[in-house]
Amino acid sequence: MKANTIIIDGRVKENSILKLRDLGLKIIPTIACKEVSEPISYHPDIVMHPINHNTLIIAPNIFDYYEEIFYGMGIKLIKGDTKLGKTYPMDIAYNVGRIGKFAVHNLKYMDEKLKFYLKKENVELIHVKQGYTKCSMAVINKKAVITADIPIHEKLREMGIDSLLIEPGFVKLEGYPYGFIGGSCGNLSKDEIIFSGKFTNHPDRKKILAFLKKHNQKILWLSNTMIEDIGTIFSLYCQ
Repeated sequence: MKANTIIIDGRVKENSILKLRDLGLKIIPTIACKEVSEPISYHPDIVMHPINHNTLIIAPNIFDYYEEIFYGMGIKLIKGDTKLGKTYPMDIAYNVGRIGKFAVHNLKYMDEKLKFYLKKENVELIHVKQGYTKCSMAVINKKAVITADIPIHEKLREMGIDSLLIEPGFVKLEGYPYGFIGGSCGNLSKDEIIFSGKFTNHPDRKKILAFLKKHNQKILWLSNTMIEDIGTIFSLYCQ
């Protein structure tokens, strides 16, 4: 199934939005969740999690905004139980790394309602110490991930997932020393992936591009500038 709707950081530059619109995609820009740290306040993967291609669970902080935005679009919205806060781990309840039928997270801090609906979808919950697991995992397809997090990399390999371990850093995130590769991208379909920018300065650039080629991914670059953590690009299928 190919997505027809994209949820993306509301601060993304207009040139990037135009590229997405040229693909015939409907764009849903995020608003700031003022209770979390400002640099990540617009990040989709901080405030929501797609249960499937037409169901979203959303933090109660900003639920009303999305309820209005998605009205009449055939998307089911579920209000999460956990209200997000400013500091870790109060901001990680919905930042769950999802790959196929696995959901990887620090289960101690995952929103309980999100747990319920993932289990309802027959998704297996995998515990790791990292809380920002979606940020940390660039999900390439149901069997492949790129990450700079060694414990996540080792856990995924144990699970039979093809995981490429890369150097941390070299991903821009204003207000922090660097961002995460998982927050820089999103899947448009099973063989199309969108990246916020180029890997020009990344020491593992060749390895990353080879890995994407190995998994038959067609890449859409939203800009020619340095890759940036924009909190994941979520794709949906709306009626």
